[in-house]
Amino acid sequence: MKKLKKLWPLFFSLIILLFLIIISTSRPKIILFYGSTCPHCEKVDEYLKTNPSETSYRHLEVYGSQKNANLMGSKARLCGLDSEKIGVPFLYTGENCLIGDEEIINWFKQK
Repeated sequence: MKKLKKLWPLFFSLIILLFLIIISTSRPKIILFYGSTCPHCEKVDEYLKTNPSETSYRHLEVYGSQKNANLMGSKARLCGLDSEKIGVPFLYTGENCLIGDEEIINWFKQK
């Protein structure tokens, strides 16, 4: 019984670790950054409304959220882009960064 009590913290830690792994892998790595008043972003939204994608992605607004804007900047830097010279719509695919409605729509068409 004492051995079981000693193993309880290890078991509990493994359960928490497994839970964290499941949460982190279930979150889409693809992020579509947009601005609430951006006409090019509206084109992408209209395309996605009429042509729903099976690819899961997060949709984050950057004009009203410094946190989202900072995240977009960090993703741009991962792609070797100057985070000060990027705009929306901006798509981070987990591997590449795409800027502009045409590039993003074409990417979704291929998925």
